[in-house]
Amino acid sequence: MSASSDEVVLSTHGLVKKFGGITATDNVTMSLRRGARHALIGPNGAGKTTLVNLLTGVLEPTAGRIELEGREIGRLAPHERVRRGMVRTFQISQLFASMTPLETLALVVSQQRGQGASFWKPLGAHPGVVERATRLLEQFHLAEVRDQRTEHLAYGKRRLLEIAIALACEPRVLLLDEPVAGVPAGEREELLQTVAALPAEVSVLLIEHDMDLVFSFADRMTVLVNGGVLTEGTPAEIAADERVRAVYLGHEASHG
Repeated sequence: MSASSDEVVLSTHGLVKKFGGITATDNVTMSLRRGARHALIGPNGAGKTTLVNLLTGVLEPTAGRIELEGREIGRLAPHERVRRGMVRTFQISQLFASMTPLETLALVVSQQRGQGASFWKPLGAHPGVVERATRLLEQFHLAEVRDQRTEHLAYGKRRLLEIAIALACEPRVLLLDEPVAGVPAGEREELLQTVAALPAEVSVLLIEHDMDLVFSFADRMTVLVNGGVLTEGTPAEIAADERVRAVYLGHEASHG
């Protein structure tokens, strides 16, 4: 776990999202600090997905503010938020199925460096791009499958590639969206080790229903219930909170 500083890099202030008469996000105020390992948890239907979609620009808020490094981003398009340094892991299988991990990462690195239009030159034309992509392949345990089509990779390897793509965008804030969801037990350990070894300078908001991962990773946790913040604290404080226990009693936490 990394020690977070007092500097806030991502925050919401009175964030509200309504769908007709339904309030999916109810006056959410929370902060992610520099270098944090912060988990967002809550039972099914708590509003985690809606909140993350607001943070990333998939949805526009009904009311409230979202600030990234002190600047309001609540009306920016998703790609503009990525350019500002906030990246969310996403499902890559549909987007890059016919490409190899090396090609995929080289493309992302090229775009990040403003060389996207020239990517389709031979890979060797930009040695720095290939070098960066190769380092990412090694960091994320993908070197041995670098030349396999993504659609043929084991599911755990695809999730590793998903996180590698996010890191290739050089984020300062990473929204790590259910990294172990659907990953078979035999492939989880490699992924868990990779998540634990994410760069300390990247502030991470983890959205996850696997409580073992949450409590091993997070240094701070926010609990959502019915679209609002029930409580926030350290893992020890959350584990001891009777209100949190009551919420989860009889429920399996899942992505809501």
